Amino acid sequence: MGISRILIANRGEIALRIHRAAHEMGIETVAVHSTADADAMHVRLADHAVCIGPPAAKDSYLNMAAIISAAEITHADAIHPGYGFLSENAQFAEIVEAHGITWIGPKPEHIRTMGDKVEAKRTAGKLGLPLVPGSDGAVSDPVAAAKIAEEIGYPVIIKAASGGGGRGMKVCNGPEQLETLIQQAGSEAKAAFGDATVYIEKYLGNPRHIEFQVFGDGKGNAIHLGERDCSLQRRHQKVLEEAPSPVIATQERDRMGGIVAKAMADMGYRGAGTIEFLWENGEFYFIEMNTRLQVEHPVTEAITGVDLVREQIRIADGKPLSVAQADLEFKGHAIECRINAEDPWNFTPSPGAITAYHPAGGMHVRVDSGLYSGYRIPPYYDSMIAKLIVYGRTREGCIMRLKRALEEMVIDGVKTSIPLHQTLICEPDFIHGDYTIKWLEEWLAGRDTAQ
Repeated sequence: MGISRILIANRGEIALRIHRAAHEMGIETVAVHSTADADAMHVRLADHAVCIGPPAAKDSYLNMAAIISAAEITHADAIHPGYGFLSENAQFAEIVEAHGITWIGPKPEHIRTMGDKVEAKRTAGKLGLPLVPGSDGAVSDPVAAAKIAEEIGYPVIIKAASGGGGRGMKVCNGPEQLETLIQQAGSEAKAAFGDATVYIEKYLGNPRHIEFQVFGDGKGNAIHLGERDCSLQRRHQKVLEEAPSPVIATQERDRMGGIVAKAMADMGYRGAGTIEFLWENGEFYFIEMNTRLQVEHPVTEAITGVDLVREQIRIADGKPLSVAQADLEFKGHAIECRINAEDPWNFTPSPGAITAYHPAGGMHVRVDSGLYSGYRIPPYYDSMIAKLIVYGRTREGCIMRLKRALEEMVIDGVKTSIPLHQTLICEPDFIHGDYTIKWLEEWLAGRDTAQ
């Protein structure tokens, strides 16, 4: 019979993205929403809509029982989690499958393995992925930690095993600081994630953030869809992404892509995944794997022509990969700007009513957004309100088209990050592709000093 009705366990632009892919496949959709999102675009367009709770995410989009109940009363036969919220929650994936509902995502055991950074690193090593030199698992004994740090060489970074978003991370420049910083990182990790476990890695001075999109059929076949450069970050949050990376040569892409695809095939991985690396001086170092669709997936779609959400649904439905590695071609260049409802310079959130909205258009310009004129952006969720994705035959052509598209975008009534992007893409370092994960914060700091 196959999947005929998908419950979308998310909100905002990604919920609308999933709805569109489903409808193009002839599949009905169920939107779940908090009371704050009753007027959201995906709720208006879905075939069925169910309110699952009040505005707070813990009472709505993170409420597993409410989501399962919504699936059952609407007779949804599959659930797509999007990104964020419950997308990398192995327990939720298991509950979905236990209720006889198709989980549009990886196997729960793979979500669990890759969600624990220590276990993920161990697994990646076994699968042949290059690792950042560091501890083989958690560290707690100061003597053992000092020995490891001495072997790999200072500076080192102490990281929370269950962490993310920069919390529970400390850079240590010498042995005299090590024990204190391990304790501080552990305390921060315990407070933020309920887990004080930390590990040690070599601290890379000025790397780029390069990630590979992978897809597996769950039966031992897997492909890669090239890399994305996500080095423009602020406080570990991506601001702009591009594909392909300006610094990765074709030969290097093919070599690393082959390694990650083989790793996923050996793992028996199912669905979409992203393997993230730090890249410095021509070397890749595995940092983590995201077992879900990424915010920046459209740049990969632009250069490959593959609809990744459609592919997710097909794989979950038991169908084979629709494209073989040999048939994949990487053409042109794509850049995505994340547009947030916030002050472009001090990043203060700016929720409120949209008084005028006009998305950019024209050839090879895509806007993923649930905005419309009169829509009120709620203050309870992530501030990203749109993604502007632009494609060109060359990187230079892509940047010129992006400048034009940013000029066309109209989002009135709230502050947005559009002026930040307009300034950023005119910077010589960006134009030449000469930036790392530290570049944006240093550029912003320099700008503040100059003013």
